Amino acid sequence: MKIQGNIVDILNRSIFKGEITIENGKISNISKIEHAVENFIIPGFVDAHIHIESSMLVPSEFARLAVRHGSVATVSDPHEIANVLGVKGVEFMINNGKQTPFKFNFGAPSCVPATNFESAGAVIDSEAIKTLLQNPDVKYLAEMMNYPGVLFDDAEVLKKIEWAKHYNKPVDGHAPGLRGEAITKYIAAGISTDHECFTYAEALEKLQKGMKILIREGSAAKNFDALIDLMDDHYENMMFCSDDKHPDDLLIDHINKLCARAVAKNIDVFKVLQCACINPVEHYKLDVGLLKVGDPADLTILEDLKDFNVISTFINGDLVYDQGTCYFDSIPFEVLNSFNTSIKDVNDFRLLSHAKKIRVIEALDGELITKEIITESLINDGNLISNPQEDILKMTVVNRYKDQKPAVAFIKNFGFKEGAIASSVGHDSHNIIAVGVSDEAICQAVNLLIENKGGICAVSESHSEVVPLPIAGIMSDQDGQTVGNQYAKLDAMAKSLGSKLKAPYMTLSFMALLVIPSLKLSDKGLFNGTDFNFVSVEIDD
Repeated sequence: MKIQGNIVDILNRSIFKGEITIENGKISNISKIEHAVENFIIPGFVDAHIHIESSMLVPSEFARLAVRHGSVATVSDPHEIANVLGVKGVEFMINNGKQTPFKFNFGAPSCVPATNFESAGAVIDSEAIKTLLQNPDVKYLAEMMNYPGVLFDDAEVLKKIEWAKHYNKPVDGHAPGLRGEAITKYIAAGISTDHECFTYAEALEKLQKGMKILIREGSAAKNFDALIDLMDDHYENMMFCSDDKHPDDLLIDHINKLCARAVAKNIDVFKVLQCACINPVEHYKLDVGLLKVGDPADLTILEDLKDFNVISTFINGDLVYDQGTCYFDSIPFEVLNSFNTSIKDVNDFRLLSHAKKIRVIEALDGELITKEIITESLINDGNLISNPQEDILKMTVVNRYKDQKPAVAFIKNFGFKEGAIASSVGHDSHNIIAVGVSDEAICQAVNLLIENKGGICAVSESHSEVVPLPIAGIMSDQDGQTVGNQYAKLDAMAKSLGSKLKAPYMTLSFMALLVIPSLKLSDKGLFNGTDFNFVSVEIDD
């Protein structure tokens, strides 16, 4: 097979008219020849850090959407399904992904459970990490979210890192806001990347101390604008990632559009493409071609180097996508689940109190971090209730693995004027999380998910909608187009209830993520992620 176009040699910073010869899935020759083809040929895009589960798709269906956007590989942390199903969940992701031509590169989840302050469905200890890292399909130790464990020399945490070093596999980081001596010690432990930077100064310090920095632009956390100006000087040590990308967004774009945004900011196109195509492959030692003779023929054909619209995608020399058509099919797979909680009663969500003031989570649009605010309470019949007029809404986290009284707190900025939304995608333990204007609406939404054994839903005064997620309560058994359309419909309904958040379900899913400061809710109670301890909803007079 021969492919002609404008060949982009990223490392040598040149573009030339040429022809690529592909034999047995590899590039056998690259030659300069004159022709009339105006398209551009580049190595395929690589998402340097993503949780496939957050697309609500199994890997094989994620792949069918990703190739539309010129992506040929991901560096994927199966942390979400691991917190639900343990090693069995990791094996499901690897085996499902291997049945497609797409190059998934899964890591060993380092934090299962993410903390001891929440109820998860599994435990992966250092011995299990050792076993996973022995598997050649496991490429790295996934994000070490337990940065306090690193800083305070937790023996189990350090064992996991040592096994990664033993098997010569990189260790991913997760250290939002960590600076000074703390980040120095974190890096010295052997942790080489971070995708959690949300300020220029934080990312610059980490770069200067030897870390690789990933610019994250997902469905909820969006740090592109804060960090992109670092790329001019630090492109050799930067990459792009999504982290978490919901299915409706994946229908629209992927890493290709981050390249377009970077070029629009006058970042040199070769620097941009090195971050998007080269650096992840070299850092993680991936079996992904870089447009060299002898490499696997993993390449993307673009209309231009401005908008980065994709014409075709090749993986191992096979045409997997061309002008609107994906050339590999959906595959059958086993449906795994883990819902073991009973239908709830509205009284389960009452919070009896006479406190005049309460501690409230302030959700920030486009951020995983939250703030803590203190506000006046609203009490009815001795029960703390939502105050929609002030946008102070009751929220809950319900243990999905066993019957337990729901944890209750309050949150600001969801904006609902009626109804409630709920999700069994609740990072990291994936208990049920819901926000609503009344206990009755919250209870209805929670029970809708229990009845479906997982999903996302919305309820209003007149009707309800649900997208079932039967696989571990976090992924659909449907194709990507269907799930993307279903999700878009539900997202619109949540916004019709009054939410002004860009991605209310993605924001909701992170309100139980205890390792991101400052205030979150687990199934065990309200949690201060800065000090790593539980706090009371009620404020003493």
